[in-house]
Amino acid sequence: MRLIKTAFSAGIALFFLLGISAHAADIAKIGVVDFLKILETSNAGKSGQTEIKKQADKMKADLEKKAAEIEELKKKIEKDSMVGNKEMREEKEREVQIKYLDFKNLEKKYSSELQKIQSDSLVRIQKEVQTIADEIGKKEGYLLIIEKREAGVFYAPTSVDITDKLIQQYNAKIAQKPGK
Repeated sequence: MRLIKTAFSAGIALFFLLGISAHAADIAKIGVVDFLKILETSNAGKSGQTEIKKQADKMKADLEKKAAEIEELKKKIEKDSMVGNKEMREEKEREVQIKYLDFKNLEKKYSSELQKIQSDSLVRIQKEVQTIADEIGKKEGYLLIIEKREAGVFYAPTSVDITDKLIQQYNAKIAQKPGK
């Protein structure tokens, strides 16, 4: 009787162990994506950075030109102050103040425009990356694909990082777009 109980217990334990190991073989696939790496290394990310830098340089050059005009006007006022009358000097100083306020307003406008350009570029890239991540997830059977930075992932083995695969597909998709 004792032998039967032992065999039965062993059979039950073996059944559960095999059942658990068979279930464990069907582990959910999880992928991790580093969005900052995509921004830095993908063709679309590099293109966006180049466009932003180009716009920023153009705005900076315009602001430097306006600042130089203000400085030139200040120097002219100082030079003419010894020769000209008080009314003319005050009028020129008001002109400098107006130009300075215009300069500050333009500086704010450019800053706002640059932030909008950056934001638009980031949102566009995020949407495109999301679409590609969805395609990879469905095609390769991922249960979950999470973003490394925003999801609070402190550690993930490199075997679950699909960033490079996503970048390759993203670059290929961008290359196929007309006009690129």
